[in-house]
Amino acid sequence: MNDLSWDFPYTSQRMPVLADNVVCTSQPLASAAGLDILRKGGNAVDAAVAAAIALTVVEPCMNGIGGDSFALVWDGQRMHGLNASGRSPRRWTREHFSRYSAMPPRGWDSVTVPGAVSGWRELSQRFGKLPFAQLFEAAIRHARDGWIVSPIVSRQWQGQVEDIKHMPGFAEAFAPRGRAPLPGERFTCPGQADTLEAIARSGGEEFYRGSLARAIAEHARATGGLMDEEDLAEHRADWVEPISTAYRGIELHEIGPNGQGISALIALGILDSLELPRPQLDSTAFFHYQIEAMKLAFADVQQYVADPASMTITAQQLLDRGYLRRRAKLLNPDAASFPGAGKPHTGGTTYLATADAGGMMVSLIQSNFKGFGSGVVIPGTGIAMHNRGWGFNMIPGHANEVAPRKRPFHTIIPGFLMEGGKPLMSFGVMGGSLQAQGHVQVTVRIGDHRQNPQAVIDAPRWRILEDNVRVMVEWNFPPEAVAGLRRLGHDVQVAPRFSDEFGGSQAIMRMAEGYLGASDHRKDGQAVGY
Repeated sequence: MNDLSWDFPYTSQRMPVLADNVVCTSQPLASAAGLDILRKGGNAVDAAVAAAIALTVVEPCMNGIGGDSFALVWDGQRMHGLNASGRSPRRWTREHFSRYSAMPPRGWDSVTVPGAVSGWRELSQRFGKLPFAQLFEAAIRHARDGWIVSPIVSRQWQGQVEDIKHMPGFAEAFAPRGRAPLPGERFTCPGQADTLEAIARSGGEEFYRGSLARAIAEHARATGGLMDEEDLAEHRADWVEPISTAYRGIELHEIGPNGQGISALIALGILDSLELPRPQLDSTAFFHYQIEAMKLAFADVQQYVADPASMTITAQQLLDRGYLRRRAKLLNPDAASFPGAGKPHTGGTTYLATADAGGMMVSLIQSNFKGFGSGVVIPGTGIAMHNRGWGFNMIPGHANEVAPRKRPFHTIIPGFLMEGGKPLMSFGVMGGSLQAQGHVQVTVRIGDHRQNPQAVIDAPRWRILEDNVRVMVEWNFPPEAVAGLRRLGHDVQVAPRFSDEFGGSQAIMRMAEGYLGASDHRKDGQAVGY
């Protein structure tokens, strides 16, 4: 991208890192873990796995050993996708959930089989250069010897403790003082260290078929869960073909369903179908078109997207350009709309990016979903089980209805931009339903206005809320754009400064010489390189 802008017009004045090898994560100790692996001869995949493992220790309020993971890997020649999300226990029947009016957000009935460990193993086995066990060294050291807690992690941690400190095993592992650790305090979790050592030593087998699997199943039996040894042993991560769409000469690549990445592709396809002049940067029209396209995308995704084995409408049908042109006609340039789903033709999270001098680039995201997830912690292990089962619904016959051995609708999505068949940028924007919205905002800013990645990350964000009607914007959003959106009928709420509703982003762009790494001021993290 030769016409990249080097302006930095927004509130944050972070500068990007330019280097031949780059690691960007949401926590500095995880960035350091990845960089250390690169210096020891590892490649971008080795660095990504090491950083991901470290994040389970140094940002446990956002992800964990008991979470899920997705990744996109550019191996220097082609793109690969990895879906390391887990499936529901085989006893998760409609009858079992009939006691609920909606899917529970906490407890064992929100826990699907964790996939992150299988993702680390698959990435290392297929692309890594260094021994798998070596990638765990920094994480194990931090868990056993302690690490000094950073400010934003502390704030987010404390915001979650009150809700789940009563859950068996949680306080012992993650709130031993009855609270989250304060910024500057040292925190240790010996159970995490023991667990990571077992995973490293066994190549992940202990988690799915060994002592750790037994510990998970026994705790489930003792505390009302249905997950057992068979559910864990049956788990597999899947290598998948990424899906993509073009926008203004660049292509956004995503992991397909059961992930929400298709939401971003639908929205961008609608915007690209409008064939309008590029709106002025940060103007009312600039934001209005994106918001309206995203609403249309969400309406379709909520109706049709689930485990692909259960979908009656395919990803290809939702991305069909003829269909997207028809959807684009619903976008009113002069008023906010509140769309329903169309009818296609039938027939809490951490993100990191790495890149190395050999041309390999990785986009990886992993999550426990709602902060520490389900609140279920396996005693003595430091394993906080995620609550991805909350992503199912209980609508009879819906593609995403809860059922046995099924993947739920998933919010975490790694992103990757290509230009002219060559890698341009690995990136992600963590934050629940914000993620697809963030991918749209990043892609439009780069595709339409050639902003550099650090400026793109610094820019104030908007977020459509779960009702697909209200819009929340950051405290430093342009006031004239807020007023303009309200005139068009948008229900706009301005969030307070330091709101956690706008996630965090990391990005690495391929340059003519080396890479540009950018990190979000909304997180403790940083871009590092050499």
